[in-house]
Amino acid sequence: MGMNELRAVFAALSDETRFDIVERLMKVGELPAGDLVTDAAISGPAISRHLKVLREAGLVGQRAEGTKRFYSVRPEALKTISDWTIDHRAFWEAGLDRIEAALAAEEDTWQT
Repeated sequence: MGMNELRAVFAALSDETRFDIVERLMKVGELPAGDLVTDAAISGPAISRHLKVLREAGLVGQRAEGTKRFYSVRPEALKTISDWTIDHRAFWEAGLDRIEAALAAEEDTWQT
């Protein structure tokens, strides 16, 4: 997944309703769209628009069974977020380690 796709994922998750949908699907697994509408304080068409954004961002998958549409979180999308976060965590930890070393060197200078 490239940076544009990653931006789309973060943009999709920046909306509270979409974030809540992903959280719910992660907790309970695959659900029909009707269950997501029942639990939300918004209309069915609004949920459909949110699900479309999540699908286009690659966060959720959809499968049809008769007239029902079932949605589930795509683990590979979440892995991409996790990988990006871990990569950036290493960047910050390395920077903090350098600051700590510089402060220790400075302290040694003051003590001598």
